[in-house]
Order: sequence, then structure tokens, then C-alpha cells
Amino acid sequence: MKDFVLQAFSDSAAVKQQFARDHADRVATVAQLLVAAFRAGHKVLLFGNGGSATDAAHIAAEFVGRYKRERAPLPAIALATDIAAITCIANDYGFDELFARQIRAHGQKGDIAIGISTSGNSPNVLKGVTAARECGMITVAWTGGTGGKLAGLVDHPFIVPSNITARIQESHITLGHVLCELVEETILGTAP
Repeated sequence: MKDFVLQAFSDSAAVKQQFARDHADRVATVAQLLVAAFRAGHKVLLFGNGGSATDAAHIAAEFVGRYKRERAPLPAIALATDIAAITCIANDYGFDELFARQIRAHGQKGDIAIGISTSGNSPNVLKGVTAARECGMITVAWTGGTGGKLAGLVDHPFIVPSNITARIQESHITLGHVLCELVEETILGTAP
């Protein structure tokens, strides 16, 4: 069992290191876009299913609350947390419309949409990103493997170089934390 544990952590670290090498410039670019959006009074809408829904909620909470340092709250909304909206939309329009309907309600030009799907092929995430583009939002994807259909639909795709869902999600949450820290430090004037 110990060997399994060591291998799992080693594999996770290797995927994250490759991801960082592949995407460091894009991470910095998206952090700057987030800062600019927040400074201009815009918001971030994050969405995904299952573990990706909880990643979206986690990062939204880091922006609204705080990541490491005291600062003003930053407007971010996770779209899989309002059970009344979720059940209403799924019941009346179908589960595929879950995020698109909320984006049309809350999204505006200049806002940022972050769609999260480990496969890149979740129909409701694809429709959500399409709705975000129609609203004039900046679009970002967190995905894995080949990127699926999602990677080609967004302005800024982040594709984790793995086909293993757990490794993809581990990289996604690290990406979210790095973005939070860069945004927070930039807004507070102490960015590296």
C-alpha cells in the first residue's frame, strides 16, 4: 500500500509539473484578465458538474471570501450551488440548459466565464460557454486529456495532460489556487 501511495503522489506531481510548464504564460494572462475584470466592476461565473462543480464553488468562495490576505470581496458566482435554480432549470428546460440559462441571467459583456469539464465534452458546460460567448464574456476552460470540444470553444483553454479524472481535478484545484493568489497579490499591489 505504501508503494501505491507514493506512486499516486508522484504521478499527481508529475502531471502538475507538466501542466505548469505548458500553461505558465496562460495562467499569468488569465490572472491579469481576472484582475482587470474585477477592477472594472465585472464578475466571474464558474461552472461544472460533480467534482468540477465543487471546484467551481471552492474558487468562487476564495474570491468572495479571501484567499490568504484581508481584502475587499471579489464578485464570483458558482452556478451549481443554487438548488432552486438548478432544479427549476433542469425540470423546465432540461439539464443541458442548466448553466446557459444562468449565464444569460447573470452574465454581461466583460465578465469572465470559467467552464470546468475533465472530459471537455459535458453538454451543459459546452452550452454554458456558448451562452457566455453570446453575452460577450471572456471564456476560459479547465479540462483534460485532448481538451474535448470545450477547448476549441473558449478564449483561454487549460488542458491538463492526463486522461485520469483524479489527476485532472488535482491540477484544476492547483490552477484555481494559483489564479486566486496572483489576483489577490496583484490587487493588493504585492504581485511577484
